[in-house]
Parts: sequence; C-alpha cells; structure tokens
Amino acid sequence: MSARQKPRRLPPFSGVLVLVMTSTGLVVVDLTIVAIGLPLISADIADGASAESVVVTYMVAMGALTQIVGSLSDRWGRRSLFLAGIGVFTLSSLAATAAPDLLWLNIARVAQGAGAAAIMANGIPLLSDRYAGEERDLAIGAWGSFATAAGLLAPVFGGVLAETFGWRAVFAVNLPLGAAAWALAVRVLPRAPGTDGAGAPGGGAARRTDWLGGLLLMLGLGAATLLMLRPGETPWSARDTAVLITACAASAAFLAVQLRAPAPTLELRMFARPAFSGVMLAVLLSRVLTIGGSVYLVLYFSDGLGMSPTGAGLLMTPIFLAQIVMGMVGSKLIGTRPPGLVIGAGYALKGVGFAALALLITPGTPWWALVVPLLAWGAGGGIAGAPVMAVAVRVTAPERVGMVAGTVSTLASLGAGVGTAALGAVFALRGGPGAEAVTDGARAVLGVSAALAAVAVLVAVTLIGPRRVPGRAPAPAAQGPAPAERRPVPGTEDRVPTAEEGDEGDSSRART
Repeated sequence: MSARQKPRRLPPFSGVLVLVMTSTGLVVVDLTIVAIGLPLISADIADGASAESVVVTYMVAMGALTQIVGSLSDRWGRRSLFLAGIGVFTLSSLAATAAPDLLWLNIARVAQGAGAAAIMANGIPLLSDRYAGEERDLAIGAWGSFATAAGLLAPVFGGVLAETFGWRAVFAVNLPLGAAAWALAVRVLPRAPGTDGAGAPGGGAARRTDWLGGLLLMLGLGAATLLMLRPGETPWSARDTAVLITACAASAAFLAVQLRAPAPTLELRMFARPAFSGVMLAVLLSRVLTIGGSVYLVLYFSDGLGMSPTGAGLLMTPIFLAQIVMGMVGSKLIGTRPPGLVIGAGYALKGVGFAALALLITPGTPWWALVVPLLAWGAGGGIAGAPVMAVAVRVTAPERVGMVAGTVSTLASLGAGVGTAALGAVFALRGGPGAEAVTDGARAVLGVSAALAAVAVLVAVTLIGPRRVPGRAPAPAAQGPAPAERRPVPGTEDRVPTAEEGDEGDSSRART
C-alpha cells in the first residue's frame, strides 16, 4: 500500500448495519418491555391472575429456536430467513395488540419468539457478510453495544408507554418499526447466492437439515427455560422433577445426535478450540451477571431507595451510555492488542463496578454516589462485550457464522435465565421485605456478580490467548461491498486456519 489507511473509529454507514441494529433492538426491548405491563395485562384480560406466562412463552420460543434458525441460515440463506423473521415478529405483534384473552396473547407471544429467533440468529452473519477486517469488528461492536443499551432502556420506555397508552401500546409500537425494518430489508439485503447464505448453494450439506437434532434441542432448551423461570418461592413438585428429567434427557440425546449427523445443528468440534470455548463461556457469564445484577439493582432502586419506576430506569442510563461509547473502543483495541487481554480488562472493570456498588448501597445512599460505579459497569461491559462477538466470528469458518450466531444468542438467553434464577436464590437468602432487607439482598447479588466477573477475567486471559485467535487484515479501501460475483467468502480474507481447523475442514468436506 502506498499510503497508510487512517484507522476508523466507527464502521462505515450502511443500510445493513441500520437494519440489523434496529431489528435487534426491537427483539431485545421486547424481552423486558412487556414485563412492565404485566399488572395491567393481568387486570384487563386475566381476571387478576398472574400473567407471567406472557414473558415465559416468548423467552422459551426464542431460546429454543435461535440455534436451529442460525444453522439453517448457513444453508438456506440469510435474506429469506431474516425477512421471514421480521414478518412473523410484526404480524404476531399485531395479534398481541388485539388479543381478547390471555390464551390468544400467549399464542401470539410464541410466534413473536419464533420471529425474534430468526432476527437474532442472522444479525452477526449479515454484518460478517457486509464488512471485513477492522470494519467488521467495529460493526459487530456497534451492534452489540446498541443491543445492550436497548435492553437497559426498555424498562423506562415500557413504563412510559404502559402508563400513558395502556398495555397494548407495548406491542403496538412494534408495528410501524417492524414494517419499516421489513421494507428496508427488502431493499438492502443481497439476493446473490454468494452473499445470501454462506453455505454452498445446491450442495449436499445445504440440502440436509438436522430435523431430529432441532426437535431435541427445542425440547431440551424449552424444558430448561421453563424450569429456570419457575417462581423461586414455590416448593419443588413432581411436575418440576419431570421437567428436569425431560431437559436432561433431551439435551443428552441432542448431543449424541450431533456427533453422528452429517449436517449437525451444532458442530460440537468447534468447542475443542480453546478460543471458541472461551468466547462462549464469556457470553454465558456476562449474561448471568449482567441480567441478574440489573434485575436486583433496579429492585434496590425502587424498594430500597423508594424511587419511581421511571426514576429507577433513568438511574440505569449511565450503564448504557458508557456501554455504547466503550463498545467501539473495545472493537478498536482488539486490532492492536491481544483480544483475551482486552476482554479480560473489560470484565475486570465491570467487576470493579459491581464490587463498588456492593460496598456503597444502603437505604440512605444518595443516587449521585452510584453514578461512577454504574459508569464502570457499563464501560467494562462495552470493552468486553463487543470484542467477544468479533472474536467469535474470527475463529469460526465462514460457512458456520450463522451456527455460531445462534449459539451466542442461545447462550445469552440461557445466561439471562440462569442469572435471574441463581442470583434470585442469592437474593432470597439475604433479602426480604423492607428497605434494609432489600438492600442486603441486592448487596449479596452484586458481590456474587463481582466474583463471576473475576471468573470471566480468568476465562478470557487463559483461553482467548493471542496465539489462538487469528489476526485480521485491514479492510479493503473501497467503502462499499465488492460486486457479488467477485466478492470473496466473508472471513476468508483475514482468517488463518489452525491445524485443528484444517482437520475439521477436511471432515466437513468429506461429509458434504
């Protein structure tokens, strides 16, 4: 190169980036925004009975289908599945808005979860197809930071909508946004075989689908999610035992099927690479401590400090602001620093934020004293979270990016459930009614979250070492994508295969 390219701070603007960020934001917001309207739903169409099933059905459907849809996108193409996902999500939002009773609403939420799975599983692959090198890392970083920020803002947004327009508004808001996303997807997503799906069109593997493995995974994850979302105060029952046995048996059968399937839903040999296993563990731990920690921190804001739901949501804004800014910084750092150290540093800063909050919170702590620890939490999450996604793509064969995206989303969903349930048990041991008891429970949860962040640091620095993650080549000088007929397979331009990957590639080719 005659002239050195100026390093980028942001990914090049494109319709694909806008599409993936906004549609992912819809899905993430819908994970939590509906919870704000549950009391209103219960009073209106459930005769005062619990309406928690409205949240559970959505999480179960999305968690059980994401891995399957991600693997199918590698074979069937990104464009068709992404369009189907947005269409199903939007139409089911319309059905939920018009729901006359709780059964109707739960059926609509199952359909919403299926559409959300297709959207989430295709986000990273679409960005990986559109961008390369440093630009790809920045785009994935922007996507991850935006998704996390959207989830943190959802309680405030949901509270305003529900209080102003009623519970149906939390579903109705998806209609214009979903329609706009679908129209944008039709316009910007490529149709060419070389960019619509990374798999080999027309090949044997592309035509095969692991239906048995998919059904077993749906059964196992669905049962596990139902078990994690059971109310913690209820005694263990024979039904819970049956659900646990079902989850374990289906998961074991799924793993056995994956070892023999010619085109598996999940390629288990990917976990033999330390960097890949490290990234997946980091994703799981991150969701456990982030979701669990935020749930009980908000509870402390409301019951410990006596803040309104809107005020509690606003106090969470330092987290999402720092997350967005530092997410881009983290994406830049992995181009010049060892990814494991960058990710580990992010989790260390996040752990410092949790530990400081655990030491500071009391029923009389002024809100402004919590801003700096909240900023540390968000900054650490941004530095660690964005590179994790980029490294996951970098250590994966291009034809399996959809599979990996499904794995990331599935582990994130499981982590959210595990974090809520496990840290809820910690809270129950120390917490209770009253401001002092709520504060004690939240302090215990934040302390455990800080310890989990330390575990994530060890995972990152030991498994995601510089010799285990291929370097990236600089992005091409042209800002737009190469013509479809001449565009290289995404990821091959900067990926250095290891010996393990070479063996795997040979076996993959033998299967097809």
